[in-house]
Amino acid sequence: MIELYTSSTPNGWKASVTLEELGLDYTVNAISLMEGEQKKPEFLALNPNGRIPAIVDTDADNLAVFESGAIMIYLAEKTGKLLPTSGVRRSEVMQWLMFQMGGVGPMMGQANVFFRYMEEKIPTAIERYQNETKRLFGVLDGHLADNEYLAGEYSIADIANWCWVRTHKWSGVEIDEFENLQRWVNAIYERPAAAKGITVPEDMSKILQEADDADSFIKGARNIVTK
Repeated sequence: MIELYTSSTPNGWKASVTLEELGLDYTVNAISLMEGEQKKPEFLALNPNGRIPAIVDTDADNLAVFESGAIMIYLAEKTGKLLPTSGVRRSEVMQWLMFQMGGVGPMMGQANVFFRYMEEKIPTAIERYQNETKRLFGVLDGHLADNEYLAGEYSIADIANWCWVRTHKWSGVEIDEFENLQRWVNAIYERPAAAKGITVPEDMSKILQEADDADSFIKGARNIVTK
């Protein structure tokens, strides 16, 4: 059994979508970021960095794993699915997973901070992170022009990037010009496991899509990023 400690964020969804796609039994422990539960001693014992998600594998002597990418790799290797065991395809999956972790996630995260959460709007910062997000989307779009998925077959690389890209409106970035990226995003939405995974621990779709009506959420999130 996997115990998942998570919140409704792109990094949290990376873990829950992976669990759903792998068909693993898991329990959900919702962590309230706005109440600072990720900073409490009991959670820091699982992840000293105080960030979600984290998992505990009760079938492996209660092994705790933190960092969303590390969790995805661990779960894929545990089941032998969504990540080739060796060779070129494994390397490709890892490259596109790192692309998300080193690029898409950080750039969209900073776009969210400056575009949505900070009371003081700094145009230069907003433009910087939105433009870099769009550039990264262009990289994905170009690759997907000749590839159904990022690394051959559907993999954890697709899950990781999709969990972030699907929230592009929240970052203030549109993807109308990226036809291949749109096709890929919509195709993954059609996967029942992916659709279910992004509702864990709660469904944030309405807030993400109707961003102009999300003032109360934004005020709460502002407390997180400014501490």
